[in-house]
Amino acid sequence: MPTLRADLHVHSRHSRRNGNLPFLKSRDSYSDPFEVYRTAKARGMDLVTITDHDSIDGGLEFLARYPDAPDFILAEEVSCRFPNGDIEVHLGVYGITERLHDEIQALRRNVFDVTAHLRSAGVFFVLNHLLHFYRGQAPLGQYLRLLDEVLALETRNGTMLPSHNALTAVLAERWGAGGAADARPLAAIGGSDAHTLRRVGRTWTEAPGTTREEFLESLQRGLGRVGGAHGDAWCIAADAYGVIGAYMASLVGFGPRDHRAIERTAFLLFSAASIPMQFLPVAIAVAGKLREARVVRGASGAVAGWLEERQGVGRRSEVQA
Repeated sequence: MPTLRADLHVHSRHSRRNGNLPFLKSRDSYSDPFEVYRTAKARGMDLVTITDHDSIDGGLEFLARYPDAPDFILAEEVSCRFPNGDIEVHLGVYGITERLHDEIQALRRNVFDVTAHLRSAGVFFVLNHLLHFYRGQAPLGQYLRLLDEVLALETRNGTMLPSHNALTAVLAERWGAGGAADARPLAAIGGSDAHTLRRVGRTWTEAPGTTREEFLESLQRGLGRVGGAHGDAWCIAADAYGVIGAYMASLVGFGPRDHRAIERTAFLLFSAASIPMQFLPVAIAVAGKLREARVVRGASGAVAGWLEERQGVGRRSEVQA
C-alpha cells in the first residue's frame, strides 16, 4: 500500500499562550494557518494538520475556506495536568471535532480524565515530548503510569534532543498499553513542533494509506514510521527569535492586532530597551537543553529498571496462567 507523510506537530498564530514574559501578551506562534499548509505541502507533506495549544481555531480557519480539503486533519495539542506533582502534560489529538474540543476543556486539570474521555470518543491521541515538563515532581514510575492510558508516544519531536527522542522510542517499543501481561507496543508519531514556518515539515510521520482516514487508522495500528530532524539549542533559539520578530512586527501593525495603543507603545519601548539583552534566547535555550540532557540521563536507568520489572511481572503472569 502507498504511504502518506505528515508533520503531526505544528503551531499557528492561534497558539495564543506564551509563558515567557506573559505580561508582554505575546503569542506562542505567529504563523498564518494557510502559510503553514503551503509550507508543509512544499516540503513534501501529503497531509497537513495544525496542533495549536488548546485551540482548534487555526484548523477551523483553514476549513472555513477549504471545507472539502481531503488532505487536512483537524487536530489540537491539549494542555493537561498530571495531578500528583502537578506536572504539565501535552496530548496531541487527531481527528478532533468541535464538540469533543468543548467537552475536554473542563477536564484538563486531570490528564487521566482527558485520556479516558478521548478513549471513549474513539479518536487517535498521543503523549507529546514525554519528559519536557518532568523535573522529578513525582516518582518517575508513577508519572509513567500515563503510558498505560495513551495510544501512542511522540518518539521524534523536532525540538527535543536525540537522546530524549531515543528514550521515548524505546518506551514506545517496549511498553504495553494494556499492562505487562498482554503487552503491545505503543504507536509512534513524529512532528516538528514548529512555532515558525522555518521548521514546518522538517520532522514527520509516514504511515500506509491513501486517505487521511486510512493514515490515522494505520497510526493507531502502530504502523507509523518517524523521520526527519531532532532538536538542539540552536533550533529553539531560532524559533524564539522568529516569534520575537513577529511579535515586534505586530506592535507596529503587521500581523495580529492584540494590543491597545497604550500597550503597543509600552511594549515597543520595552522591546527597544531590551535589545542589548537579545542574547538571552540563546542562553535560555542552551540552559534548557543542558537541563533536558540531565533529566534524560537521570531517567534512562530508571526506565530500564522499570521496563524489566514490568516484563518480569508479565512473564510471571503468563506462567501462572
